[in-house]
Amino acid sequence: MELEGLLEKLKLDHLQAQLDAVCEQAAAQELDYKTFLAEALRLEWQGRFQRGIEARLRQSRFPWNKTLEQFDFDFQPSLDRRQMRELAGLSFVERAHNVVILGPPGVGKTHLAVALGVKAVEAGYSVLFHSLESLMTRLNRAQHENRLEATLKQLTYPKLLILDELGYLPLSHTEASLFFRLIVRRYERGSLIVTSNKSFLDWGEVFNDQVLATAILDRLLHHATTLNIKGESYRLKEKRRAGLLGRPKPADETEPSRDEPEEVMPMTL
Repeated sequence: MELEGLLEKLKLDHLQAQLDAVCEQAAAQELDYKTFLAEALRLEWQGRFQRGIEARLRQSRFPWNKTLEQFDFDFQPSLDRRQMRELAGLSFVERAHNVVILGPPGVGKTHLAVALGVKAVEAGYSVLFHSLESLMTRLNRAQHENRLEATLKQLTYPKLLILDELGYLPLSHTEASLFFRLIVRRYERGSLIVTSNKSFLDWGEVFNDQVLATAILDRLLHHATTLNIKGESYRLKEKRRAGLLGRPKPADETEPSRDEPEEVMPMTL
């Protein structure tokens, strides 16, 4: 059987596409058979690995791709770079721990969440991104169509689930209960990254139920790292550079932040 036919049957697509170049390089470098075979298989593996990354990026539903290298840490000095490097190592994903990112609008919460998600995709993990609005739309529709259990199972499958923009809109009691069921399903089974513009003190208002909010926080924060960003909005920074806004207030003139995490008393619901 001809070499091209064997490559096709074995589905070595990447090697087949670059076979001539690989052979020319091997001849020029006078590679022995084992080295040539290793180079050929390495090329095939790299192609498959990259194709897997591209597929997982599509499945993740990121609003856009952002990396940690693109994040302006100088503009947000409240962030601990050492802590971010540790999170980028993804041990929290392997241990099914969570990350909660708090801060006012525009400080880069979604950027950091997506960047950690991209790192996870590149490491081979399954990742899914949802804004809180799109998540609740999905869960409400599933409940209405009597397929809530199947949808909760689907949302439990990704190794990392990113939930963005918690707190911008209050949830109904039914929606809060659905959110709680999802948290319970993923508890100690898969990782969550949650971004919110509300301090933990305000989550009772977000969920319209202080007891339910405490139960959610109890599970979410049991194994979690909290990042509290206290800087200025990037979008406001750009407007300020353009001369459309005045200078920011000195730190001692601003109101004290309410984003410090409170101690959550364990509660079983």
